[in-house]
Amino acid sequence: MSERPRFYEDYEVGEVRKTHGRTITETDFVVHAGHTGDFFPHHLDAEFMKSSPFGQRIAHGTMTFAIGIGLTASEINPHAFTYGYERLRFPKPVFIGDTIHTVLTVSAKEDDPKRADYGRIVESCKVVNQRGETVLACDHILLAEKRKG
Repeated sequence: MSERPRFYEDYEVGEVRKTHGRTITETDFVVHAGHTGDFFPHHLDAEFMKSSPFGQRIAHGTMTFAIGIGLTASEINPHAFTYGYERLRFPKPVFIGDTIHTVLTVSAKEDDPKRADYGRIVESCKVVNQRGETVLACDHILLAEKRKG
């Protein structure tokens, strides 16, 4: 993890950042179920899922989000913070043994209507598996401080 101080003006629409990968394990499934209380058979019952269209257990969407977004925490920007996430979708499932990484693309910049000293950065986030399939897509809204003066 490294610090990369950036102001609103330093972000450019179209810039791309890609994270390293992370392989999803059965332990991830069990620990996430314990943290959230989501013990649905879709995630933990291999026999139940054998006859499903997926043929095997699928990852919790909330786990895919937590890990996929967690991978992006490789840079600390003291001039910005997360405002939220929008348009969250899970177009493909994640399975035990899949390796995911996240691709962030700055897709928009705009003034923040509530805070004159900040601008909003929209990062389009795609979590991608080893087959190149998008397993999660969302927009990350980041508030970045504007340069003074």
